[in-house]
Amino acid sequence: MAITAFKRNELKFILDSRQYSALLPRLEEYMERDVNCRSGNDYGIYNIYYDTPDDRLIRTSLSKPKYKEKLRMRSYCSPASPEDTVFLELKKKTAGVVHKRRAVLSLREAEDFLRWRLRPESESYMNRQVLNELEYFLNRNEVSPAAYISYRRVALFGLDDPSFRVTFDRDILARRTELGLDRESFGLPILAPGLYLMEIKVSGSVPLWLADALAELGIYKASFSKYGMEYKLHSIAASGGDDRRFRTAALRAVSMPPARREREAEKNACSAHGAA
Repeated sequence: MAITAFKRNELKFILDSRQYSALLPRLEEYMERDVNCRSGNDYGIYNIYYDTPDDRLIRTSLSKPKYKEKLRMRSYCSPASPEDTVFLELKKKTAGVVHKRRAVLSLREAEDFLRWRLRPESESYMNRQVLNELEYFLNRNEVSPAAYISYRRVALFGLDDPSFRVTFDRDILARRTELGLDRESFGLPILAPGLYLMEIKVSGSVPLWLADALAELGIYKASFSKYGMEYKLHSIAASGGDDRRFRTAALRAVSMPPARREREAEKNACSAHGAA
């Protein structure tokens, strides 16, 4: 049965292939792989993010407010057919705590609900409750498909606490055309080859064994939003800028340890002062 409600802390990290290869066996001492990747493979996740015509939702999110929300449609197959299962997800973040609610629908039902407000019949109480929240959100925000983002994922669950999860995403692709889950997965990369976005999803604190492993391998927290990065790259390209230079600089910044990042900032400040 699909889980339709989450409340947890989500911590993000950027890893290179060396760190990934070293950390994964450490995780498997305390965790097990998701059923979709127990044979050593990963699986695909395909999303449509919804936003207002002026991209207000993602612009607000990037300003780091105490409260922010996103709406997306997610599928685990590509391309999806009209009767394939998808998830309509409303993700809210308040003071660092993530609340995610999702309705389980067919692709046809989800698109009709978002486009025409045609509410599907559902026997699930939770589905009906989530649809109520989605209707309230849609009444306050005039949204339409804004971006397609897909990636490959490896996921692990805690042996003692299945709600404790660690995920690794790679091959993150994004586009602003052909915005439908019934289309093939393609787009421009928003994470460099050989890098992984790791997310730790936990209701309490990070286990001590994992905190020790992260410190030992030099893995540090990063601020990285898939949709946020896509929006930044899209904005630069739309204004005639060079998004390749931005991508290189951004990835270098998010993967840099905090102490080194501070030294780089001081160095740049000194250089700017000397040039003034």
